[in-house]
Amino acid sequence: MDNSPNPITFIPDVRADAVVAPGGLGHSTVFNSPGARVVVLTFAAGHVLKEHRAPKTLLMQALDGCLRVTAGGQVTELVPGALLCLDVSLVHEVEALEESRLMLTLIG
Repeated sequence: MDNSPNPITFIPDVRADAVVAPGGLGHSTVFNSPGARVVVLTFAAGHVLKEHRAPKTLLMQALDGCLRVTAGGQVTELVPGALLCLDVSLVHEVEALEESRLMLTLIG
């Protein structure tokens, strides 16, 4: 009998457990492996995640809503369909311009 882990992981909806709570920030980890972690952050409109760093390369994708990301002296409005990549330990801040969900993929 083969007890090796399944080489395929399928997540039908990364938003399923990511319900936006009024007045703040929420998160749910959707996937975790030695090389990558995927987290969905939920933002109430107007919430600001103050300057911080990620210990790994960070891919940011808005699942819905609109977010303003400030990093490396650059301001980017992140909307669904866009992808933003930040280098390891780059200081950044995220502001929700409206109720939003943000998918983060940490690589490395």
